[in-house]
Amino acid sequence: MIDDLSLQMRNRRVAIWLLVCCGLVFAMVVLGGVTRLTGSGLSMVDWRPLMGWLPPLSDTEWQRAFEMYQLSPEFQKINSHMDVHDFKSIFWLEYLHRLLGRTIGILFAVPFIFFVVRGYIGKREWPKYLLMFALGGFQGVLGWYMVKSGLIDNPRVSQYRLTAHLVSAFLIYAFMFWVALSLLFPHSGSRRHPWFGRTVLLACLISVTIISGGFVAGLDAGEIYNTFPLRGSQLIPPGLAALDPFWRNLTENMTTVQFDHRLLATTTFVLIVVYWLWARKAGLPERARPAATALLMTAVLQFILGIATLLLSVPVLLAASHQAVAMLLFTVTLYLVHSLRKIPM
Repeated sequence: MIDDLSLQMRNRRVAIWLLVCCGLVFAMVVLGGVTRLTGSGLSMVDWRPLMGWLPPLSDTEWQRAFEMYQLSPEFQKINSHMDVHDFKSIFWLEYLHRLLGRTIGILFAVPFIFFVVRGYIGKREWPKYLLMFALGGFQGVLGWYMVKSGLIDNPRVSQYRLTAHLVSAFLIYAFMFWVALSLLFPHSGSRRHPWFGRTVLLACLISVTIISGGFVAGLDAGEIYNTFPLRGSQLIPPGLAALDPFWRNLTENMTTVQFDHRLLATTTFVLIVVYWLWARKAGLPERARPAATALLMTAVLQFILGIATLLLSVPVLLAASHQAVAMLLFTVTLYLVHSLRKIPM
């Protein structure tokens, strides 16, 4: 009994550490969205993963950083009116975004070593956590790969690289969150709940909707057709298949990308409402019932935020909130799927 309590305590501590890391990744995603929305993402034109902890600390260093930025296409084509003072206003958000990424790496690595030394994480579990760390490192490389796409000719990052960067962050978050839940709620049964499959499908639909939102963000497609439910004066706008081959419209045509995201978001919202109505009579496990209600409430909030963001032409606060609640919706869905994966016979 004592050993069981000791194991439970150790697992709880590891889970809390992982959840703290999840919270930081959550903040990282939201801050990244604000950085993009404020046009700050291309302000730092170099990448020094080991030596880039400190910002410019003197007027000379600020002037050197500004001169580097003046060579970028964003300055030459969009921000040529800026002086050093203006440059600082966009520099700090990107700097804080990168600093938070480095901080997450430290706050993951150091406790991991501590837990390994103390025996909280067994040798068979090491690969799982090392993979988390490797994915975090890859996320940093992918972030710089994204930024580089806006430092060549066109001062805009590739929507493909931006979406890949977003998806990678969500994958890391999901991995850590799932492992933390498994430590806090070790399965007590051997069979899945009958609703497990449909809940996974719903999670997949939510994920696809989030991915489509990445393309909307990358193309600034939220700034067209700022009406709802019509697109201008039409339900189906013209030009959905303007590009050839057709598949390019799904990721490169602003009209099609916004249309797809709105269609996916509306479909997802309706299905979540239907899911909740049916789930009330489905005999869900005790842990799943409040999660199903939280799923509905989060979906309602997200749908309202999405419409408001569109109607008001993507203000920074609303757009960042929309992205944050998307991640919250993703979190609730993961929790719900986890609660249905193993139940008592």
